[in-house]
Amino acid sequence: MPDQRMNRPHAIIVMGVSGCGKSSVGEKIAEALRLDFVEGDALHPASNVEKMSKGIPLTDEDRMPWLDLIGKRMQASLDKCEGIIVSCSALKRIYRDRLRAAAGNLFFVYLEGSKALLAKRMGERKGHFMPVSLLESQLATLEVPTGEPGVVTVDIDDTVEGITVTALRGLSTLGVTA
Repeated sequence: MPDQRMNRPHAIIVMGVSGCGKSSVGEKIAEALRLDFVEGDALHPASNVEKMSKGIPLTDEDRMPWLDLIGKRMQASLDKCEGIIVSCSALKRIYRDRLRAAAGNLFFVYLEGSKALLAKRMGERKGHFMPVSLLESQLATLEVPTGEPGVVTVDIDDTVEGITVTALRGLSTLGVTA
């Protein structure tokens, strides 16, 4: 029996710790699937951005209103019968479950990589508020989504184009196609 979720628009969250390429890969997936892309970091309250800029890790209490904004944004698109791609760290299972509750037809692309590669990429970024010093905190917070429904895991040791192709191939096995 075909999955009924495929007959409706879907939301996709490109997730992982800082430096994994959520924004770059999310934009490419959105382009390939002809869907809107939302930069999840742009939805952070100013207080969250200020904390992270100072090297202070966010707490669950800091993240919940941000996750709720992302959930509302996704559901608004789905309500209009439009799919959407969003970048969001979604580090913990409780965060992903909160997002699933907000937008039921939801898939995740988890971008994983070594600590060394992530730190290198973060160090090469220009003008981003997230300092490399917070990588350790993010890795400690991360609950890898192995075994969760609707999740595709992609290794980031590749070009953005290669990562995107692998992500799209994984999504297609879940029935997500352009």
